[in-house]
Amino acid sequence: MEETNIPASEINLDKNKRLFHRYLAFFAVAFLVIGSFWLGYARGKQAERLADKSVPLTQSIVENKNPTDSQIVDFSLFWKVWDLLKEKYVNNKTLDAQKMLYGAIDGMLKSTDDPYTTFFDPKATTSFSQDLEGSFDGIGAELGIKDSILTIIAPLEDSPAAKSGLRAGDKIIKIDGKSSADVTIDGAVDLIRGKKGTTVVLTVLHSDDQETKDITVTRDTITVKSVKLEFKDNNIAHLKITKFGDTTDKEFDTAMNQIIANGSRGIILDLRNDPGGYLDKAVDVASRMIPKGKAVVLEEDNTGKRETLNTLGGDKLSGIPTVVLINEGSASASEILAGALRDNRAVQLIGKKSFGKGSVQELINLPQDTSVKITVAKWLTPNGDYIMEKGINPDIEVELTLDDYDNNRDPQLDKAMEVMQEIIK
Repeated sequence: MEETNIPASEINLDKNKRLFHRYLAFFAVAFLVIGSFWLGYARGKQAERLADKSVPLTQSIVENKNPTDSQIVDFSLFWKVWDLLKEKYVNNKTLDAQKMLYGAIDGMLKSTDDPYTTFFDPKATTSFSQDLEGSFDGIGAELGIKDSILTIIAPLEDSPAAKSGLRAGDKIIKIDGKSSADVTIDGAVDLIRGKKGTTVVLTVLHSDDQETKDITVTRDTITVKSVKLEFKDNNIAHLKITKFGDTTDKEFDTAMNQIIANGSRGIILDLRNDPGGYLDKAVDVASRMIPKGKAVVLEEDNTGKRETLNTLGGDKLSGIPTVVLINEGSASASEILAGALRDNRAVQLIGKKSFGKGSVQELINLPQDTSVKITVAKWLTPNGDYIMEKGINPDIEVELTLDDYDNNRDPQLDKAMEVMQEIIK
């Protein structure tokens, strides 16, 4: 899961039991709004059950399941607006019913005010899968919403985004001259991505600037290895994880074996600009660095029930001194790993405060090559620290300025090396 269940609706059975069943069957095909209510409640299972039938819904009334709720939703309003749009819209012949359906679903999910609960049409579903597989055309930057503003969580290393001067924490004000104020994350991805060789102009505000600037980025094919390893002075391993994707666990195992074979005296685990990814991959990596049976992360669902995800075994690195680098671009799964190492091994964190994404999403495949990503839980570090919006503070704060960036200096890594030298001497 890169991934609060939605309460199920209750149907007024007293009026007409037959109408109730016909109404349910129609939902998944004609309009997935109510299907999504059940989807969130039962993780997608009922959506598949309802996908084969369709009957009219114009007179159905949905009553909230919770008996203490007094709100009643009359879906005839939706169909009224649908019909008015088809009848009166000046360009009604150009209306695309499929796009109208997708837009309605997207608007429903947007009403949660959770930027991570989103609907993917077929194109976006393909793009999302490509992201985690590690190959796609674009600029190579992970996007998020921070303080209600579209923000670059992390530019991928050596990507067009990084080479153009985009940095973690940059606020994207416009995309090709269009305001990003009301654009969703996935809408922004759709606008920014494009074929290799084409350009996109981003109007951004750097965190330490007072005025915006236009940055033109030429798109390219982005192929990203998620784990990189090099050896520094005194045989210290600099182990960088750029994301938690499909192959991260295998790539990490390869790097781990190299570290052991080289007899490395210390590890600098670099999670800077790592926007996260699959939760299970973070647990896999933590299992290589923390003894078996230790808590990696606590998940809390919408009832307040907590589940502890523990290390699974395979630890070969917990005996090697380790420090961790984090920054504003460290989010989600990378924050989980950093928090687990801090809470279980008292590993020092160096750099800047992390992004602060403390929620878990579940990706659910839907009919017609679409999918939905729903926030199903919040997560806490093993010590019970909920980091949503506030992030994880480093033990040693080190700034990396624009001047450092432009002149290829890395004071954060330098500090990590200094700390590691003190540990191993």
